[in-house]
Amino acid sequence: MEEILPHLDSVFSIDCVLFGFDGKELKILLIERNEEPFKDWWALPGNIVGADESLDQSAARILYELTGLRGIYMEQYYAFGDPNRHPQGRVITLAYYALIRLGGDKEPRPISTYAKRANWMPITDLPKLAFDHQKIYDKGLEKIKRRIKHQPIAFELLPEKFTLTQLQHVYELILGKKLDKRNFRKKIVSFGVLKELDEKQKGVSYRAATLYRFDKRKYAKLFGKEISF
Repeated sequence: MEEILPHLDSVFSIDCVLFGFDGKELKILLIERNEEPFKDWWALPGNIVGADESLDQSAARILYELTGLRGIYMEQYYAFGDPNRHPQGRVITLAYYALIRLGGDKEPRPISTYAKRANWMPITDLPKLAFDHQKIYDKGLEKIKRRIKHQPIAFELLPEKFTLTQLQHVYELILGKKLDKRNFRKKIVSFGVLKELDEKQKGVSYRAATLYRFDKRKYAKLFGKEISF
């Protein structure tokens, strides 16, 4: 007779860390919670994983319900399992992150009443966050700081056509420090993955700068792997 094993219950949640760039500031997407615990607190978009969902399916559903955003590729980057991280019991959370350029259809509007509202907030002026979400955010920022040093993730935050000044600004915001303009331009051009366009900035009061485009095919050929933006 086959032994009947006890049913094991585990509670998992998903928390989403979305970084966005509006041309001036690096921002993070937060929701104002409408339910306890931490009602009225700002938090990362997150909720419990459904019983019949994969982790990726849950991440997509939760992000859509709490922000109205969909079709965004997110990557899992860390697990947080402190026994006391949730006041209602042991909840292990899987953190996902994404980098997106803001504008157009990236304006968040919660679908579920679980969130009162969702806002993009500058990373330099964040409110106190619910649960251990500050730790989750800090780990996400640490992740992109490491990645930007060896992968071209900055281009995910920029428009298709951009200036070298805009590119440098993104690097400075993520790394949290000023970079020497001459050395940055020399180094970034030397990689051979930027295509200089026969176009200039439009609608600026100062001297219009040359526009560039990131050459994904050339990057894949030179560095041996495709990057999907």
